[in-house]
Amino acid sequence: MWRNNMKDISRFAFTWATVLGTCFMSKATAGIIPVTLSNTVATCDDCFSSAVPINIDGPLGIDLFGVTTPQIYINNNGNITFNSGLSTYTPNGLATGVGQPIIAPFFGDVDTRGTGTVTYGNAVIGGVNAFVVDWNAVGYYNAQTDKTDTFQLVLYDESALGAGDFNIQFNYGSVQWETGQASGGTDGLGGTSAVAGYSNGLSGPSNVYYQLPGSLVNGALIDGGPDSLQALGSVTFDVRNGAVTSAVPEPATLPMLAVSGLFLLLFRRRIIR
Repeated sequence: MWRNNMKDISRFAFTWATVLGTCFMSKATAGIIPVTLSNTVATCDDCFSSAVPINIDGPLGIDLFGVTTPQIYINNNGNITFNSGLSTYTPNGLATGVGQPIIAPFFGDVDTRGTGTVTYGNAVIGGVNAFVVDWNAVGYYNAQTDKTDTFQLVLYDESALGAGDFNIQFNYGSVQWETGQASGGTDGLGGTSAVAGYSNGLSGPSNVYYQLPGSLVNGALIDGGPDSLQALGSVTFDVRNGAVTSAVPEPATLPMLAVSGLFLLLFRRRIIR
């Protein structure tokens, strides 16, 4: 009977911890990490950088889904790819595959001809070597400047844990637009809305991908939306042995763990007595 009660208690504690954890996650507003980056992608629409050394994880670089690379391509449209640049502007490629690994903090039709910059480089953050890309106050196609988005990608060196291991972090400031005109948007809204996530780039059943809640949903990711990226602030994923594991808890989720432990401790004491 004690074991059955403990199972029920564990479920109860886990359920409440999950509910509270969801609330705490929504308050994790770490946002953009201020760093000085010395390199800039040329002002453009649908362009990308040449191959850029990331200078983390040693000479072989990072490992994502079994593809190891010491260099990446920075694509103006809110993502990086491993094998070549990507000019695709309508963000429907994560679930269908773009032919190569892709990491996308905000895959949408960025156009910096009107406003904004895309900068990149290395930095040390919290004592960890990192490669950073900033999309700073970028506009949308066709060279529109009435709404801007600010978001950041950080790749952290975790090679001390294993060859090719690293962390992916998406950080967000204000996100005011979700769609370019060529993707069916009007004034930066509607149409095929932006997506945030990652993919191994393969097609069909071989595709492995993840999209943040609200991706491709009109009005969801922008400021004030039900899955506002600005409200989320930051999300981090571990990549170990090439596989993306569950999201690393943000500091604001720690109370969730304490609540779960407290439930278990109190109910266990009552049953033992």
